[in-house]
Amino acid sequence: MFDSLGERLQSIFKKKLTVANMDEQLREIRRALLEADVNLGVVKSFVESVKEKALGQEILKGVNPSQQLIKITNDELTQILGGQNSPLDGSGKPNVIMMMGLQGSGKTTTSAKLAVKLKKSGRRILLAACDIYRPAAILQLQSLGEQIGVEVFAGKDKVPEIARQAVDYAKKNGFNTVIIDTAGRLQVDNEMMAELQAVDKALKPAEKLLVLDAMTGQESVNIAKTFDEQIGVTGLVLTKLDGDARGGAALSVVHCTGKPIKFTGVGEKTDALEDFYPERMAGRILGMGDVVSLVEKAQEVFDEKESEELQRKMQKAEFTFDDFLKMQKQMKMFGSMGNLLGMIPGLKLGKDDRDKISHMGETQFKRVEVFIQSMTPDERANPQLIDASRKKRIASGSGIALSEVNQFIGQFEQMRQMMKGMSGASKGGKVDTQKMMSMMSAKPKTVASDSVKMKRRFK
Repeated sequence: MFDSLGERLQSIFKKKLTVANMDEQLREIRRALLEADVNLGVVKSFVESVKEKALGQEILKGVNPSQQLIKITNDELTQILGGQNSPLDGSGKPNVIMMMGLQGSGKTTTSAKLAVKLKKSGRRILLAACDIYRPAAILQLQSLGEQIGVEVFAGKDKVPEIARQAVDYAKKNGFNTVIIDTAGRLQVDNEMMAELQAVDKALKPAEKLLVLDAMTGQESVNIAKTFDEQIGVTGLVLTKLDGDARGGAALSVVHCTGKPIKFTGVGEKTDALEDFYPERMAGRILGMGDVVSLVEKAQEVFDEKESEELQRKMQKAEFTFDDFLKMQKQMKMFGSMGNLLGMIPGLKLGKDDRDKISHMGETQFKRVEVFIQSMTPDERANPQLIDASRKKRIASGSGIALSEVNQFIGQFEQMRQMMKGMSGASKGGKVDTQKMMSMMSAKPKTVASDSVKMKRRFK
């Protein structure tokens, strides 16, 4: 979502900063923010603050004025986005979280995503279906609940009473967290607000989270202000942050409402809900990457016991095609390759380049997956069984040319032997599994050159 804004700001900072062009650079920053649909009042406040701090720090006398301006801009972006992470209030027995928002904002799906996130932290979650108006809303939540392994409470009374019954049920059955999925409307109306006020009064929830569609633009600021005035919002959830909107709403809504963004939705999957860290988002906008989020995602994705078992197999050259599919599945859990590239610091790639690399990489991953799934279970477990006739059958079954099948198998054998050599050379050190993945997912010419480089490295 912030790709266009990020590219504009990064291109501005590439220009050498001088006394003569500082005002010009600040005007370009102002223009970039306005084009990204950032609220005019926010833009004025931002630019004035950057200019004041730049002059106050005598930026033009510094060793590297451009870098100092980037630092000031980064700090101001962080402040506009909220300053620091705002964790959920976990108080209450049970802890009650009320989800609010207009129809189409992704409120029901976000409720399920939040349940997944809190479940991982050890909480016992109950989802309460309080959207009794939208057709199939309860069925949607029940379907999501079944998918993620979370119980859903549904009733037939008025919404405030259903909410009370859900909390009573949670107390009696050992649930320590209740997530209330309330009803939305196509637009704010008095009836909806009265119902939400009644639920709020009855339950006194620890959190009242407003779900906003980041694609809505400046209207999301007005929606947030209205909900806050009527109900008292404790935090915001921005959905569809992986979309291609201009991103100004995210930069405006915190400043205009004074409410923190607590989570962001970055995909359709039930685990695609991320904690919001203003300093990390500011770094990504300015092309500085986000190593901390990358490491946290890796810790979440990679199973330690499974990784140790793969490590053992690699060192003994017992690595199979089934093992490779497991590794590829773990890599997919990182999300899109484009999102992953955006987290890597120092990787100066524009949106088009990232999209191109992401598309090529994911296409190649799919080809490798089809190739392996065209084998029999015995062939996947014992690659040495694959002779000329089997290769022909695999090629026919996968729709991949025989020459490519030969290349894939040749690359896999190279990789297995290299793993064995690497484990011996490193005396029990860890094998770079992600490097192995990149070899098998790369195009044949790239793989060949990579294998030569790695052989030289570990001689």
